[in-house]
Amino acid sequence: MADTKKDFQPDWYEEAPKPGSYRSIFKWGDPLGFKHPNLRLYRMMKSVFNLTDEDFKKPEKEGHEQVAVDRPSEMSSERIDAIVEIVGEENVQTDDFSRVRYSNGQTAEEAIRLRNGINGPLSDLVVHPRNKEEVGKIVAYCNKEQIPIYIYGGGSSVNLGFQPVRAGITLVMQTHMNKIIRLNEVNQTVTVQPGMLGPAYEASLNDAPKLFNAKRAYTGGHFPQSFEYSSVGGWVVTLGSGQQSSYYGDAYDIVISQEYITPVGEFVTLDYPATATGPKVNDLMKGSEGTLGILVELTMKIFRYQPENRFNFAFIFPDWDAAVDASRRVCQGEFGMPSVFRISDPEETEVGLKLYGVEGTILDKIIQLRGYKPMQRCLCIGHTEGERRFSRHVKKKIKQICKQAGGMYITGYPVNNWKHGRFRDPYLREDLQDFGITTDTLETSVTWENLHQVHQGVREYVKSRPGTICMTHASHFYPQGTNLYFIFIAKFRDINEYKSFQEGILDKIQEFGGSLSHHHGVGKMIGPRMESHIGKTQMDLLRAVKKHLDPNNIMNPGGQLGFDDSKQ
Repeated sequence: MADTKKDFQPDWYEEAPKPGSYRSIFKWGDPLGFKHPNLRLYRMMKSVFNLTDEDFKKPEKEGHEQVAVDRPSEMSSERIDAIVEIVGEENVQTDDFSRVRYSNGQTAEEAIRLRNGINGPLSDLVVHPRNKEEVGKIVAYCNKEQIPIYIYGGGSSVNLGFQPVRAGITLVMQTHMNKIIRLNEVNQTVTVQPGMLGPAYEASLNDAPKLFNAKRAYTGGHFPQSFEYSSVGGWVVTLGSGQQSSYYGDAYDIVISQEYITPVGEFVTLDYPATATGPKVNDLMKGSEGTLGILVELTMKIFRYQPENRFNFAFIFPDWDAAVDASRRVCQGEFGMPSVFRISDPEETEVGLKLYGVEGTILDKIIQLRGYKPMQRCLCIGHTEGERRFSRHVKKKIKQICKQAGGMYITGYPVNNWKHGRFRDPYLREDLQDFGITTDTLETSVTWENLHQVHQGVREYVKSRPGTICMTHASHFYPQGTNLYFIFIAKFRDINEYKSFQEGILDKIQEFGGSLSHHHGVGKMIGPRMESHIGKTQMDLLRAVKKHLDPNNIMNPGGQLGFDDSKQ
């Protein structure tokens, strides 16, 4: 059937989800936050998926139904009373909505399931501890009673990390444990509670002169796409990476020390910038994903906040090889690193030019006249920062290298548009799913040497499925390599077809030599692959640490990090 209206646009949903509904759980971010596909992107989806305007006139399952659970909490009244005694009655929940909300993260799998009113594994009890002393008492009690404990920080997990496979208790850290404890301007560090969300953390550091009587303003330097709805503690325990990691470092690099409560005791790792005192427990606990203990405080590096010294740049390269070559030369140039640095492959470039408002403009016409052809050309965007002369020098060197690699400088216009929407892109997911279209991501770490084989191998698999969009970018850079971030958009018959396709992508990532994850952690989704990825000897070492710190296996059991079988 042909389109009946040239500029028809779907009636995208634009209301806050109904309180207590499934949609209020799986919807990303702000209840009143939306980002709809623009007309060019909408037309592209119709073409790729062989759809017409008629297909977008009536949404499919939207998830407006009220949450309902047919599995009552199995926690005994005696155990509930014991937890209430520790945290107070107002901080304990057993209602259906709370149990479902805090048992789910932000995977596409969870969203598809919840849209259909399927709840999945549920905690028996949701608990909001007020301080680390209460956490210590809860862990001691649960260890004695062998009650599983799961941790919920900001809620942005995309690897089934919150899934309470064995029921038990979910501790919600963001409710009360969300404050900065102290700012040390001499050491340029900050000690913070793990449940503090990104915006509050960054705003406090930016406002340090007023809030902490500091001499200057600071930044945390960590800005994942989930920034607005992820927690500082979550960044560290999942080995997260922010969009400016090429300059500031990943969460692994930014955290100095950590305080943990485990079933066998409590400890605070040393906050020296470096020590030669054997293997570092601090490093071991990074990325532990709630399996070894509960992170209750952490000390992070902070950096001078100098937004006035940011210099934008954007280039179009003739092809992916040129974009990759230029990026490697930038990273190995030893003149300093840009803060934001992203290269998009040809398919993502075409979508990006639509999203960033470049397609169809005079700039786009000039790009094409100079020989940069659609579905071959590759977009690069970024900005530098730091001390003003340093920042300007880094941009100058990047421009030299990119031009030598055949790149055309296209000003900072695309960067400004990307910045404006960089935390908004996830909001597209609900619009697409309303009409049966699923978008999801998988990312991997690669060396420069194997980048192309991973990129080509994964793309060949994804594109072998008819009517599937596969966009790829690299956005976290190192002298030895980068990451590849695969975004796929497709229509699936059901959740099983989706899961099978996702597993196929992971198979190809492993087959062609990529890491299982670059910055999304492992969770229970990738856990079964851990031993095949790092080997039995290393996995046995991690299991020995797990056995020592958590002898009764109460800390996030059920497959997290591959420590145990979810069916046990």
